[in-house]
Amino acid sequence: MFDSDHRVKPAAKVNLAKFDPGDTGRFKDRKECEKETKKNLEKLDDLQEVLYAGGEHALLIVFQAIDAGGKDGAIEHVFSGVNPQGCSVTSFKVPTELEKSHDFLWRIHAACPRKGMIGIFNRSHYESVIVERVKELTPPAVWSRRYDHINHFEEMLADEGTTIVKFFLHISKDEQKRRFQDRLDEPDKHWKFSKADLAERASWDAYQDAFAAMLGKCSTTFAPWYVVPANHKWYRNWVLSDTIVRTLEGLDLKYPPAPKGLDKIEVE
Repeated sequence: MFDSDHRVKPAAKVNLAKFDPGDTGRFKDRKECEKETKKNLEKLDDLQEVLYAGGEHALLIVFQAIDAGGKDGAIEHVFSGVNPQGCSVTSFKVPTELEKSHDFLWRIHAACPRKGMIGIFNRSHYESVIVERVKELTPPAVWSRRYDHINHFEEMLADEGTTIVKFFLHISKDEQKRRFQDRLDEPDKHWKFSKADLAERASWDAYQDAFAAMLGKCSTTFAPWYVVPANHKWYRNWVLSDTIVRTLEGLDLKYPPAPKGLDKIEVE
């Protein structure tokens, strides 16, 4: 796994207050950053084709963020050029009665990508150590042991050929306020707003603690977490695209060999 300023080291003690959500890295200019992002998206398109054709690796990309963190927009932008035939997006909502009658990873495993595919999780199994923790839907004795369950689950996926990268989109409380206000002010964004968002916002500190625990306990060598500064969407998109491209490049992807005798076939 390549080094990155945004990657959380295994077993790190994470304090999100020390991560600047407004960071723009080496970029001082939005235009320059967007130019580099465009190059990454072109590379991603090419790499995805080889991944799909080769059918030897699967890529699982996990997105987590607080409300208005930008998961939908990030997915829409970064994967705008990939072939949908080789990519799937799963959004995990409140578990159904059937899902609740199984273990918390049952619905997750079923949605994991097969070899050749990119699978994107918009929210994920980590809701069970975030929302269930903050809202006290399960007792501490239950959610606290799930960190180990998750690590073992992800290690098994990695051992079986799935490369995992996980992104926490980190925004400030002020930025969340601005985005909520935009949803109220702009008619075409009204559908995104819910009064429940305000109740969730009141639990900001509790969510920050839950996210910090998630990052520290579940960033591993085989399934690393990246804290992505997300106040500036243009920089967020560069970090995501750059990380995904470098991850795929590290797999040494190849097209499958041509079938024997192909050179003797003529199309009439």
